[in-house]
Amino acid sequence: MLGWRDAEHAETAPDAERLVIAPLECALVEKSGAVLFSPGSRLRSAYGEEQGTEEYRCSYGLNPAFQEKLVEGPLRIAARDSAGDVRGLELDSHPFYVLTLFQPERAALRGMLPPIVAAFVAASAACAARLSDAAEGQPAAPGALG
Repeated sequence: MLGWRDAEHAETAPDAERLVIAPLECALVEKSGAVLFSPGSRLRSAYGEEQGTEEYRCSYGLNPAFQEKLVEGPLRIAARDSAGDVRGLELDSHPFYVLTLFQPERAALRGMLPPIVAAFVAASAACAARLSDAAEGQPAAPGALG
């Protein structure tokens, strides 16, 4: 997408020159915190609120040195934490390309359906309906993703 063939993750390639995902100064293991969703983002739509509380079990995050360059292209920031660190990115040109730097799936450990999972299923169903309608020669359903 950005043409960075040398983009790496510090956990798997710690000596790489372009560590887009780097070690956090303070690991977020078994932590939770506020996540502020950007207006108009899929995350904000999925959660139905300006912010949520999310959980972490990670020691890596977006390297601030690459943040500006990442969002010069087709990606946009969809969420930040209360310290201003990026916690979500989205690709507008895709029906549902959402990247989180928190772990929404951990809600399932408490028996809750993560809002982002419900939104993904809904987007997938809308896309399937659109494809089905197209195969039958019918116009796409209003709001179907494409």
